[in-house]
Amino acid sequence: MAKSIHRLSARTVETVVRPGRHADGGNLYLSISKSGSRRWVFLFRWKGKLKEMGLGSAQPGQVSLKIARQKADTARALLRDGLNPLEVKRANATDAPLFGEFADTLVDDLASGFANAKHIAQWRMTLKEYAAPLRDLPVDKITTDDVFGVLKAIWTTKPETASRLRGRIERVLSAAKAKGLRTGDNPAQWRGHLDQMLPKRQKLTRGHHAALPFAQVPEFIAKLHERPALAATALEFLLLSASRSGEVRGARWREIDVGERIWTVPAARMKSKREHRVPLTKRMLKLLGKPPENKDGLIFPGPSGDKPLSETAFAMLLDRMGYGSVTAHGFRSSFRDWAAEKTSTPHEVAEMALAHVIANRTEAAYRRGDLFEKRRQLMEKWATFCGSAATARLNSQPQRHRSDRE
Repeated sequence: MAKSIHRLSARTVETVVRPGRHADGGNLYLSISKSGSRRWVFLFRWKGKLKEMGLGSAQPGQVSLKIARQKADTARALLRDGLNPLEVKRANATDAPLFGEFADTLVDDLASGFANAKHIAQWRMTLKEYAAPLRDLPVDKITTDDVFGVLKAIWTTKPETASRLRGRIERVLSAAKAKGLRTGDNPAQWRGHLDQMLPKRQKLTRGHHAALPFAQVPEFIAKLHERPALAATALEFLLLSASRSGEVRGARWREIDVGERIWTVPAARMKSKREHRVPLTKRMLKLLGKPPENKDGLIFPGPSGDKPLSETAFAMLLDRMGYGSVTAHGFRSSFRDWAAEKTSTPHEVAEMALAHVIANRTEAAYRRGDLFEKRRQLMEKWATFCGSAATARLNSQPQRHRSDRE
């Protein structure tokens, strides 16, 4: 009979890095997120629904395997007595709410002040995934060691995310103090505190979005053609149009004019809050295919059909393809570098292709027109360059004689 409890060893806990839940048995799991954060969780069913109770951080120096097993023993005993261990934990912990509950409520309260839904989603994701070890801790009990353990896991591998996460944790704890739920200094404070414990973060270039060097884009496109998923089609469309992720994922058929070969992105979906016309290249039209009769539908819907592809769809695809360090937004930088180094395109034409707001007054005068035809020529050149590796592979395939095909 297979061992049903105490499956993990202390050595395994220290060395395992594969994301996911690693069972120790008896409802106890070592949970490792994609970011590398580690925590103990107790999974159980209550009234038919699966519940998860955090048992503390599994980072080195935090909750050991031995202590986690003791906590799991206590939780199992409560279940045998007909009690919900999660409710007991909350009742016995403190009058202060748990970090996760307080953070979720705070984001809900702040949501109306965010520029767009993407920012709200980013706040929710980072405070749930990357700050997972903090979520089951009362807001008045969180210490510098707790925050440090969360940040250290991603500080060097995901510097921009880690920096934003620190700021969001600080905001949550500051709000808790303002409501009288905490006292003392903020353990997530940077200046004069965490800056003494963590190295100065490495900033990414070009707006903090990691970009693929443009010389590698054709080979990337050729590999992308091997992927049948809708996310791959959407990502190629994004790359060829030099557009932002949200603009592509939210695109609807009514924005497409096949006859004029124009995609008109409404002002409401643009970062600049200005309507933006995108010239559709031959390849982009081929990616789109024949428009459906219902022009209100999404071009790149998610699995449900009525919602766009998720914000993580491109990141997950890039990771599966071995380009985990690259971002979808970074392809705009690839395009901009290619235009500057490999073409004689005027600066204002390339900037308008990216729908950038031009600060210089002289250049801004071009806003009276959008240089559309010049941008069309530029985007066709970009499409030809991007497809060069795939075209070369096709041309290198041996051609069969007519008699072989008949």
